Amino acid sequence: MRTRHGVALTAALLLLGPVVGCSSGSAPAAVETVEPADVSGLVHTSASGEVDPAKPLTVTADQGGHLTDVTVTGADGRVVAGQLAADLKSWRSTGRLKAGTRYAVRVAADDGRGGRGETSSSFGTVAAQHLLTAELGPDSSGSGVYGVGQPLTVQLSEAVKDPAGRQEVERGLTVASEPAVTGAWYWVDDKNLHFRPKEYWPANAKIRLAYDLQGVPVADGLYGGEAVSRSLRTGDRVEVVVDAASHHLTYRRNGEEVRSIPVTTGKPGFATRNGIKVVLGQESQVRMNGESIGIREGSTEAYDLEVKWATRVTWSGEYVHAAPWSVGSQGVENVSHGCTGMSTENAKWFYDQTRIGDLVQVVNSKGAGMEHFGNGFGDWNIPWAEWLQHSALGQPVSTAGALGMQATGNAPLLD
Repeated sequence: MRTRHGVALTAALLLLGPVVGCSSGSAPAAVETVEPADVSGLVHTSASGEVDPAKPLTVTADQGGHLTDVTVTGADGRVVAGQLAADLKSWRSTGRLKAGTRYAVRVAADDGRGGRGETSSSFGTVAAQHLLTAELGPDSSGSGVYGVGQPLTVQLSEAVKDPAGRQEVERGLTVASEPAVTGAWYWVDDKNLHFRPKEYWPANAKIRLAYDLQGVPVADGLYGGEAVSRSLRTGDRVEVVVDAASHHLTYRRNGEEVRSIPVTTGKPGFATRNGIKVVLGQESQVRMNGESIGIREGSTEAYDLEVKWATRVTWSGEYVHAAPWSVGSQGVENVSHGCTGMSTENAKWFYDQTRIGDLVQVVNSKGAGMEHFGNGFGDWNIPWAEWLQHSALGQPVSTAGALGMQATGNAPLLD
């Protein structure tokens, strides 16, 4: 990248003789004489040995001379942005230097006596001793196809508390999708971030999440580690509404109602959580024990059952599953310990029609609201304006961009 005052050095600048231009009149053409000059002694850089990548690089010219162009290029071919001073006496890097990287410096200068020339040098930055790596989610153990409610997650190897460091992390995270959406990051805590669009993901979208902060200073002594990425796509838009008052579940695919199923939800004292939940996983058979939700063995509420066709929506054990023992109450009253129960036939159908990332919303229950974090994904229960307040950059980003490109950070949306 050339600086705004930069002048590319060409062979014409190094001609030994005068440069003569043609003229249509009889007056002689203007003559400019540019002598080649050795400017190596005129130009100085702040780089000496291995330098601290957290500090800017400076290039200066001795009294009488001035800089015309400065280019600093990393081993990966990326050019470091910089700013030439108004008096052309100095240049200072504004882009980030990476740790453990070799850089080539090319400087063009004018000696102030009619001579111009180039000089080059190189330097290395100190290798990072403390690296910040990232684990991206959802993980790659599944099919790669998720429901439209699936948030993207990042778990950092180290806590990042400093606001400037958090901004650096967000700049190093790229989300690209086709079609593009508007979304934002939310810092759940010092090590965990979630990304979601303002609305649900589009159906049948392609999504790519990438972390690329390799060698970039994040905080004192902490530098970005290995770059990683994750690709996935969404399936149909599946939205399930469980009405605890009418005791029915409504299953919609791409906006159209497909099936209404009689169900039973949590009884008094065990009322099902209200709110939007995201499917976390599915098990064709799972053992459920009352002790997992605090019911002591021997209590009148105790149970220990093998349950079929279980679709999990919280980590604490809330499922949509087969409950053949309560068919008489399904569609009539709430008798479960918090799960949504239905007939075995209906549970098998629901299991087959649902995938991780699909949306299950419970309404009209007397239970508490779904936790935002820690017990699954309650992300969609947070209003968008509040979600934005927990982004270090404090603004939405667009996911427009080539899915195959290397991550370079999200582009902020400007009002």
